Amino acid sequence: MTGLFIVFEGGDRTGKSTQVRRLQAWLAEQGRPHIVTRQPGGTELGATLRRLVLDPASGDVDHRAEALMYAADKAQHVHEVIRPALGRGEVVVCDRFVDSMIAYQGAGRNLALDEVGDIAWWAVGGLRPDLTILLDANPDEAVSIKQHKDRLESAGLDFHRRVRQHFLDLAAQRPEEYFVMKAFSGRDQMAAQIAARVAPLLDPG
Repeated sequence: MTGLFIVFEGGDRTGKSTQVRRLQAWLAEQGRPHIVTRQPGGTELGATLRRLVLDPASGDVDHRAEALMYAADKAQHVHEVIRPALGRGEVVVCDRFVDSMIAYQGAGRNLALDEVGDIAWWAVGGLRPDLTILLDANPDEAVSIKQHKDRLESAGLDFHRRVRQHFLDLAAQRPEEYFVMKAFSGRDQMAAQIAARVAPLLDPG
């Protein structure tokens, strides 16, 4: 049995956490060993970095410093959590991965995409998901409705529109590795579609 790496991506408030939980429940029903984790914050070090990077109290964090904190979280997370689980043959379900760093810290913050991408992929040792599930929503209908926002959620609609477009651009570049879904299209329906997409990957061939 080989491990399987599944990542959920998308803008803020698109329902990723809900669908992660639904997939977790489905994997348990299938009797497949699995873990569910997230970036940033999937390790003790990552939890500290998550607090620093998202807390408005951190103040005016330089965009490059922000990107490097995310990269540090990813490096530790892959080392401590993801690669060991894959090595045990487990299914790893991760809420956000490299695409988020490129979309948010690259496109969102107007940093050079190739530079941010190089740092991010270096941090994770080139590890790529077997499948990325992208939940797509107009930020005008998602993050903008949240009242209490963290540092990234407070970055403005133009920021989140750039993030959304870059997610879509990434999926268009490698369509075989992405499953793009319209967010808010019904939790049960979405969960069933995700399970149907993942099922063949559990027992390929």
